[in-house]
Amino acid sequence: MNDKIAVLLSGNGSNLKAIMNSGIKISFVASNNPNARGLNIAKEAGIFTFSSTKLSILEEQVLKLTLKYNVSLIVLAGFMRLLSKSFLKSLPEKFIINIHPSILPAFKGLNAIEQAIESCVQYTGVTVHYVDEGMDTGSIIEQKKVKIYKNDTKKSLQTRLKATEHCLYPETIKKILLKQLKNKNNL
Repeated sequence: MNDKIAVLLSGNGSNLKAIMNSGIKISFVASNNPNARGLNIAKEAGIFTFSSTKLSILEEQVLKLTLKYNVSLIVLAGFMRLLSKSFLKSLPEKFIINIHPSILPAFKGLNAIEQAIESCVQYTGVTVHYVDEGMDTGSIIEQKKVKIYKNDTKKSLQTRLKATEHCLYPETIKKILLKQLKNKNNL
């Protein structure tokens, strides 16, 4: 697949690794956290990286590089900041996606895993959704359920959710890129 993505992250980069391992081409990786382990993973793979703790600077650079590299999709992979309205409005609709460890609309925002365990529901899961101005409120693209067992801890459930994310996210990204390619060819 020739289409390229950009990845925004704040932490370890486990979803970045899964995306890289799936063969999806990544133009650049950006972070609001200069110490994010995900930046090192990208650098070691020869992918251009940058970071800024100031969101406005980060967004400005992301826009410039998105145009420079002709990026087809921006992928949030553990990016722990809300993007500004002006940034979102400067890009086409359905251009940014995110992954969240719950079956949205349940358990939005931080601590979704703990919320699921505390609520005593039988299932939680993973949602890939488009990014809008709200917190985990964009339209849903894909979801996959994960069972919650009586003896689950945050760590045990998180391990199963991460495994699900690492399959679902690259698969969904490929579907979106393929759909974009088909739409381009039909013009």
